[in-house]
Amino acid sequence: MSNTKNTLVVASAVAAAMAASLSAPAHAQAQEKCYGVSLAGENDCAAGPGTTCAGTSTVDYQGNAWTLVPAGTCADIEVPAATDGMARMGSLEALDRDLPA
Repeated sequence: MSNTKNTLVVASAVAAAMAASLSAPAHAQAQEKCYGVSLAGENDCAAGPGTTCAGTSTVDYQGNAWTLVPAGTCADIEVPAATDGMARMGSLEALDRDLPA
């Protein structure tokens, strides 16, 4: 997939999660933390050392920054390939990739 298409996929997943959480009661929509899919400054919380909470990630797809997504969708979120060409996906656990210098 192209970088633009991947970015749109991630943005769509985040937008869908946000729209669902706004239109349904909190208890009706199961969500999970998905690491490594947030764009810089768009994480939901706790982006690891050097950050405090929401909107504090400094690197796109920062491995230790998470975003809430609908339960069961995290592992299906594909983000643009790394500079070495390796495919990257969302993770239910913090990752040691794309961390700020």
